[in-house]
Amino acid sequence: MNKLKVFISGQKYFGQQIFDLCNAMEGVEIVGVCTPLGDKYIGKTAKLFDVPIIPAGLLNGDTMPEGVDLGITAHSFDYIGKKTRYKPKYGWIGYHPSLLPRHRGRSSIEWAIRMNDAITGGTVFWLNAGIDRGDIAYQDWCFIEPKLLIEKPSKAASILWQDKLLPMGVRLIEAALIDISKGILIKNPQDPNVSTFEPNTDVKDVFKPDLLMIEQYGCPST
Repeated sequence: MNKLKVFISGQKYFGQQIFDLCNAMEGVEIVGVCTPLGDKYIGKTAKLFDVPIIPAGLLNGDTMPEGVDLGITAHSFDYIGKKTRYKPKYGWIGYHPSLLPRHRGRSSIEWAIRMNDAITGGTVFWLNAGIDRGDIAYQDWCFIEPKLLIEKPSKAASILWQDKLLPMGVRLIEAALIDISKGILIKNPQDPNVSTFEPNTDVKDVFKPDLLMIEQYGCPST
């Protein structure tokens, strides 16, 4: 049985978790990673296993290795361009910590908390040209415990990520790898009628008016 050859673009702890997952799966082979130079997680682990590294910002259709079956984003801030997306045999999958198409965007967990959502979740989806707009492959959900809603949103988001959404992402990507290695590709289009997109809460100078609106008036329209 031929192994599923994967390329991972990612960083930090989640990137390492996906690397460790792929490295432990008998039917999966990691043929390369893209990560920032000096990354202490996936970058360090890739070096230990002699996996080729492309520095973040330099990944494109020319620099990506040949013969890749599947690309995976794991806490990646690199844009995966069209030529790069089409180079692997099956394309690229990524994990987004929300129930897509709700809460597209980089601060999805914090916005679920700011909007007092009772339920959130995670989605493995197929990358396309849009931001978090690709076809859905796998989803799972979890409750947002009321006690989190009294915390500072950024702190609550961090707790929810570590306790629920990060391990959920690992499980969902594992399910995807098992199916894709068998040639099973699940692709369900997102429903644009229920989609939302919110700005990155970390960029205060750009999105401060939006954040002030939340503090004064509650949830914005989406």
